Amino acid sequence: MNSSTRRKFLGQLGVAFAGVSMPWASIAFSRETEDNLIRLAAMQPDAAIENEDFWSQVKLAYSSSSSLLNFNNGGVSPQPVAVQEAFIHYYKSFNQAPSYYMWRIYQQEIESVRKKLARLSGCDADEIALNRNSTEALDTIMFGLELNKGDEVLISNFDYPNMVQAWKQREKREGIKLKVVQLEMPMEDEDEIVKRYTDQFTSKTKVVLITHLINWSGQVMPVAKIARKAREKGIKVISDSAHSYAHLNFKIPDLEVDYFGTSLHKWLCAPLGSGMMWVKKELISDLWPGLAPVDPGSDNIRKFENLGTRNMASELATGKAVDFHNMIGSQRKEERLRYLKNYWLSRATEIKGFKSFTSSKDEFSCAIATVNIDGVENLGSKLQRGYQIHTTSIKHEGVDGVRITPNVYTSLKELDRLVEALNSISKNG
Repeated sequence: MNSSTRRKFLGQLGVAFAGVSMPWASIAFSRETEDNLIRLAAMQPDAAIENEDFWSQVKLAYSSSSSLLNFNNGGVSPQPVAVQEAFIHYYKSFNQAPSYYMWRIYQQEIESVRKKLARLSGCDADEIALNRNSTEALDTIMFGLELNKGDEVLISNFDYPNMVQAWKQREKREGIKLKVVQLEMPMEDEDEIVKRYTDQFTSKTKVVLITHLINWSGQVMPVAKIARKAREKGIKVISDSAHSYAHLNFKIPDLEVDYFGTSLHKWLCAPLGSGMMWVKKELISDLWPGLAPVDPGSDNIRKFENLGTRNMASELATGKAVDFHNMIGSQRKEERLRYLKNYWLSRATEIKGFKSFTSSKDEFSCAIATVNIDGVENLGSKLQRGYQIHTTSIKHEGVDGVRITPNVYTSLKELDRLVEALNSISKNG
């Protein structure tokens, strides 16, 4: 490793952890740790994913519980300490003189966060609006589209309830027609998945909603392939990417969709209540905002941020979350997350009665897996009460079990503890 590369990587660490007192946030961290980090920077992602020395240092960047194992990172991920400290810094600053610091001092910093997110997303900053979560982003899009009575909207039986409910409200109020694609979990034939959607296309189909990574089971969907077919028919496509953003390694344009919404407090590990919507530049002016600005027909993406007074500390600290994510690297992060899932799932398959609703194929899954054990009721409660392992229970369209979601701070020893607990529960009923 030459000195120039070494300085560049250490500089990236400085950006990600500037101002935070941590064992490896300054030049004073140990030479052994420094060498591990530098070696990782030079590795190809497929070689780096098993570098436990590095990932043990990543774990130190979080203030995770030493007793409770958190395997519900898919719901809300914890923030690295650097992000927590940034949020506290901004929050305290605002409280010195709220209107002065929020609107005169820090307003322009929001634009720098927007630009960071745009670089990470591979798009124009003027296509990104900051908000509070996927529901707000996607509801803004779904309620903002011009639709008429009889127009068809295509969803699936595995889309998220908040999105389905929004469409049902439009159906009830305005007379649009909802059509539902029937999926099973898991599915491992892309052509078949695409066909399930395209078979439902008609001359009346105006919009398709696709969940990029399904929360119930961790299924990764071929969004771009479906979007291509939809575009041929003049159908607009919305990507619900609540679980895929900063989890899978992709750029928004890769999906070939028209609209996109995500939560940043999930896999980006940004502050709670932070989200993002993306609208293709030429479609912004035609999309109605949920909260009316001066000019609702404007082509300025900021018209969707007309929320009045809001918690700007979350938005500003999101910039630090992007820095942290970039320090790890999108491809390296995706490969590590998939490695963690494969590590424990391959061992758990040997447990008597074990069942997985998640594909073992890389192209159809990453960190999330939903599983169960035959004959065992309330598996999630048993894991919580008996083993201090926090998961979330899933029961939807034949998927019945617990969702296990590790993150970059999860160690292999913790996954071993999970497998041991599942094995014990299987044996003891």
